[in-house]
Amino acid sequence: MEPRISIITLGVSDLARSTVFYRDGLGFPVHDAGGDEITFFELNDIMLSLYSRDDLAEDIGHPEFKGTPQPALHGFSIAHNVASRAEVDAVIAQAESAGARIAKPAADTFWGGYAGYFADPDGFLWEVATGAGLPVDPTE
Repeated sequence: MEPRISIITLGVSDLARSTVFYRDGLGFPVHDAGGDEITFFELNDIMLSLYSRDDLAEDIGHPEFKGTPQPALHGFSIAHNVASRAEVDAVIAQAESAGARIAKPAADTFWGGYAGYFADPDGFLWEVATGAGLPVDPTE
């Protein structure tokens, strides 16, 4: 298997609310495919998709998960690396103004960078970070 991630799909409780958060609040560009049941966003070399959590449970063949609450901690985070501390602060402020909950304010990290976390409307964690040689652009 070639090491590559093509699409990250988040099972969300309210597709319309999450679409507005990512499209209007964070400014993610929508990809035209999908229709009313799934939203795709173009994120450089990968895509982010939003899918109703119940529809995702059905799609993967686990209808027993339909109607279950989102876990408090999903057990992973999505990283968004930027070029400067000021940009970390700006992205976290933008996410908060779009309705995100700040899970951890930006601060110096143990690994020599500067990072903070926000949670989207369904609690999916995004880390915004800079420093310590982290790639800012997937082509770097």
